[in-house]
Amino acid sequence: MHLNSFIAPDMALPGPAPIPSMDPEKLYQDDDLEKSETMANEHDSTADDDISSTSDPDTIEPRSPPDGKALNIQSNVLSHLPTTKSTTPPHPDPGPPPDGGKQAWTQAGLLHLTIFTTFGYITAFGTFQTYYETTLSVAPSTISWVGSVQIFLLFFIGTFSGRALDAGFFRPVYIAGCVMQLVGIFTTSVARSYWQLFLAQGLCMGIANGLQFCPTMALVSTYFAKRRAIALGVGALGSCTGGIVFPILVQQLLPRIGFGWTIRCIGFVMLGIDVVTVAFYRTRMPPRRTGPIIEWAAFRELPYVLFCGSAFFFFWGLYFAFFYVGSFGRNNLHMSYQDSINLLLCMVSMGFIFRLVPNYFADRLGALNVLLPWVFLCSIMMFAWIGVQTPTSLYAFAAIYGAGSAGIQSVWPATLASLTEDLSKAGIRMGMGFSLVSFACLTGPPLAGALIEAKDGDYLYALIWAGTSFLLGGMLLVAARVAKVGWRIRCRI
Repeated sequence: MHLNSFIAPDMALPGPAPIPSMDPEKLYQDDDLEKSETMANEHDSTADDDISSTSDPDTIEPRSPPDGKALNIQSNVLSHLPTTKSTTPPHPDPGPPPDGGKQAWTQAGLLHLTIFTTFGYITAFGTFQTYYETTLSVAPSTISWVGSVQIFLLFFIGTFSGRALDAGFFRPVYIAGCVMQLVGIFTTSVARSYWQLFLAQGLCMGIANGLQFCPTMALVSTYFAKRRAIALGVGALGSCTGGIVFPILVQQLLPRIGFGWTIRCIGFVMLGIDVVTVAFYRTRMPPRRTGPIIEWAAFRELPYVLFCGSAFFFFWGLYFAFFYVGSFGRNNLHMSYQDSINLLLCMVSMGFIFRLVPNYFADRLGALNVLLPWVFLCSIMMFAWIGVQTPTSLYAFAAIYGAGSAGIQSVWPATLASLTEDLSKAGIRMGMGFSLVSFACLTGPPLAGALIEAKDGDYLYALIWAGTSFLLGGMLLVAARVAKVGWRIRCRI
């Protein structure tokens, strides 16, 4: 008997709905004929009774097609089934910045330690500048290249290390910076010539600082919104701590144990700090693996472009005083080496107050608003340095200029961060700003040294250049503010 005689014409077979392009009758026609002949020749009464006893057609199980055909049907059916994509993101949204709490302030404290060993060590370069001038037969402008290359690489590498933070590679980049920092400091301790110092203290330490500085600044900025300026100010205070601790170490240890072991002691301090920071840094934002190293769209934003141009000019003259105030005291006012170090300490120590107070007001009045007066103050002080004739007046200059430069260095990263609304791009945009000012830091101190040599040791040309660069920076900063909010005076920006 034929199996189709037991199936009602309107009976729906269980399973997936039939696909229009598939005809089961044609698919199994040959197989059905073969099966019918086999069943007609069978004499098993039990099988016949089982079939004939079935009175309800719904109880009849559909026949399974051969294995090969079953696979074809299954693949065709699955190809017509609707598919759904998972909407769960690979990394959860961290939400808005916590703006405080144990974890956030811990990161700010770790930033302080990182800047202590990077920017703090660079801030103390005036100590080495004066020492190298007395021990190496090299022109002052040539020696200043060691310090300026450190600052240049610290900022320039920020474009790449900042993007590494956004991509989720903060830890390997930071650890690489720690390793290079230790290699640089311990090879500096055995350097005996200018080119060795340039490679170890300038190049190697500069690359290390660039791998550490920018990613940590951007990382901390992702933890804060309303308190971002004060948090970055706490971190920036590390340059004052390092700018005081390292010169004191040099001042106290150099006459007793010599240059080599003095630098090694500094290296052991850096080693201890690196161990702590590597252990406790924690990233907050999910990685953004795709994206360019440079966000060209940022250069279509006029406030961002004007601000970066302003930063170039005020950083062009910023470190001139830190490198040369000690040399000016020794060569022009006949002060001792110890007094020249005290001048640098006076300048740097002002940062303990003026790296925090401006940032406190920046969170309330706007970072750019607070940055403006400090830039113009530094311009005034550079022109005022022309009239310095006594050690007392030089100490007064060092104190006031130290306050102004501290305000600039602490507030300008917060201003740059405030121009970035998308926190997932905080690393790349801060790195771009750092890289632009790196060329100012590279050329500024050597240019000042060349101007001093051109005037036979007189600082007049260098001071006019430095004062003018601050003035241009302030004017561009005003233009950036106007481009952002117009001529409104009472506006928080």
